[in-house]
Amino acid sequence: MIRVDQAGEFGATRIYAGQLAVMGNRGPHSAEIAGMAEQEAGHRAKFDALMARRGVRPTALQPFWSVAGFALGAATALVGPEAAMACTAAVEEEIDRHYTHQLDALEESGEDPELSAMIEEFRDDEREHRDAALAAGAERAPAYAALSGLIRLGCRAAIAISQRV
Repeated sequence: MIRVDQAGEFGATRIYAGQLAVMGNRGPHSAEIAGMAEQEAGHRAKFDALMARRGVRPTALQPFWSVAGFALGAATALVGPEAAMACTAAVEEEIDRHYTHQLDALEESGEDPELSAMIEEFRDDEREHRDAALAAGAERAPAYAALSGLIRLGCRAAIAISQRV
């Protein structure tokens, strides 16, 4: 759980970095994206520390996720601010789903209250990001349904791969 969650938070920081590289600090939603990026960096730092304390190795695919995340962020920002928000909404929807499944499993087992608390806190933040992206016009992005579906599929694949590699 820790490895895949750290990989996801790392990927999120790279997506926002790609978006901000294209949009700069003057684009629509840039301040909001920068705030989300800062929050994701905080999540990642907490997972990094937990990994170090517990001896969990990062995914071997981290260099790939770095490039893929940045490329996804930059590509959606190039399409426009609504597409960047559609990317955020889609990613955060999948992360909400993923974290909810993890919380259910942790609750069922009664194990690891520290990890449960972190995941619950971060899931609430991800939900806020999704809701903010939707409020900022994510659904007005060109081909929103297809774009969102493709990004969500990519997220599910990244989660599955990071759990194993």
